[in-house]
Amino acid sequence: MREKIILVCTQCLERNYTITKNKQTQKERIEINKFCPRCNKHTLHKESK
Repeated sequence: MREKIILVCTQCLERNYTITKNKQTQKERIEINKFCPRCNKHTLHKESK
C-alpha cells in the first residue's frame, strides 16, 4: 500500500510537496532536488518524519 509523505526543503524548512511512496519496497527516506517557491531555486527536499 502506498502512503503519503511530505517533502521538506533543507534550506528554508518549508513543506512544499506531498507525494506517495510504497514503504514495502522503499525502506530508505527519499531525497529529491525540487523547486522551492520560497527560496526561488532548486534545492534538496527530504522526506519528513
